[in-house]
Amino acid sequence: MKFDSESKLLTAFNYSSLTDIVMLLLIFFLLTSQFVITTGVQVKLPKSETSEIVNENQFVVTITKTNEIYFGTEKISLGELADKIIKSPLQQTEKNLIIRADKEVPIEILIRVIDIAKSSGINKFTIATEKESI
Repeated sequence: MKFDSESKLLTAFNYSSLTDIVMLLLIFFLLTSQFVITTGVQVKLPKSETSEIVNENQFVVTITKTNEIYFGTEKISLGELADKIIKSPLQQTEKNLIIRADKEVPIEILIRVIDIAKSSGINKFTIATEKESI
């Protein structure tokens, strides 16, 4: 029995499987990039080597470098902070206040926010930082 053993060169390359893979990768990156975006007020957080990921469903107070104060995404004054904390539905279950302060905010404003929160029944505080790149 004789077998034909011709070695022919492949003259055409089929791109259909390659385009399928590229399209799947494109869809994957588009979908996962939507979960990376953080909504809310943009601030430049101080850097820390021991930074941890924080659950955004907790009390979050943001202080911008122009000393504007936000409770969640709502802009408030310093006098309204105690009322917002007390009336918040999270106040019943969550006793941790996350402070996202711009790195240029004076420490005095940070201390005033902590004092107001303590008087409103919050007993634990976390200052949000960014992971320091090495």
